[in-house]
Amino acid sequence: MSIRLTELVERLGGELIGDATLAVTGIAPLDAATSSHITFLSNSKFRSQAERTQAAALILSPHDHAALGSAYGGARIVTANPYAYFAHAAQWFAALSAPPVAAGVHPSAVVDATASIAAGATIGPHVVVEAGAVIGDGARVDAGCFIGRDAVIGAQTHLYARVTVQHGCRIGRRGILHPGVVIGADGFGFANESGVWVKIPQSGCVVIGDDVEIGANTTIDRGALADTIIGNGVKLDNQIQIAHNCQIGDHTAIAACAGIAGSAIIGKYCSIGGAAMIHGHITIADRVHVSAGTLAMRSISEPGQYTGFYPITKHGEWEKSAALLRNLPSMRERMRAMEKLIKSLIEKS
Repeated sequence: MSIRLTELVERLGGELIGDATLAVTGIAPLDAATSSHITFLSNSKFRSQAERTQAAALILSPHDHAALGSAYGGARIVTANPYAYFAHAAQWFAALSAPPVAAGVHPSAVVDATASIAAGATIGPHVVVEAGAVIGDGARVDAGCFIGRDAVIGAQTHLYARVTVQHGCRIGRRGILHPGVVIGADGFGFANESGVWVKIPQSGCVVIGDDVEIGANTTIDRGALADTIIGNGVKLDNQIQIAHNCQIGDHTAIAACAGIAGSAIIGKYCSIGGAAMIHGHITIADRVHVSAGTLAMRSISEPGQYTGFYPITKHGEWEKSAALLRNLPSMRERMRAMEKLIKSLIEKS
């Protein structure tokens, strides 16, 4: 299927320069696009590729539009954020090419009589939906998923194969949960009694907001007493562990293999790099960026980028310390030379 450039601009905005009736069938990278594609330039260092691209149309910023001049001869859509524009356009193309999914419950699914399944929902093969669960309109639950008693799946949320949503947990609208996600397993709660671990019942739930995407095999534990809360628009990568009673603020993004210990509170619009570790019972302010592999052992009260294993500090200070560490061998040799010089001067005097 194809989309005319004028349709794209009417839907997504931007300034169209060139043939408005031109139709494109998809989006491709600068170096792979053909005359049936639209492409995008979001990083000026790839401007030389934009000059050579065979794409019918190019999404780019006002700055790159001016810099390219006549070097690129195709149509252009000029917008302040080409990368975001590409993302929205790609969603549209993906929706056009996606195979239709019929609403209804597969014959092999096991659905309790007291569960509420919206007429527009799709329940795939071998899905289990327990008593009192609610599946919203347009939701899609793929093969092998488990929805526990009284759990809620919001409208237009998509659970890929083998997702588990335990009892009482609630997921908002338009969510995406990739294969193997587990929502609402027991938190790691034990009391030590004379060297023996005594289990603490985990009676809270997991509450997930709207427009949340959760990567494959990521786990979010239910709260011990209060709920574990994931805000609106949060994006979680694969294989992340979020422990009991954590709170993740709206529109925060966390990369793969990060670990968030119990009762940690992470603010809004934060980003947590891959394999970062967040200590339990600490608070991280809004708009904090934790670098990959960083261990955050204490609360962070100011926005900014933070880097380091131990101790964590502001990114700029960490870079200075890292530079000093790299220079330690040469500094040591210079100090030894100075010590020898001083010793020889003292002996002569």
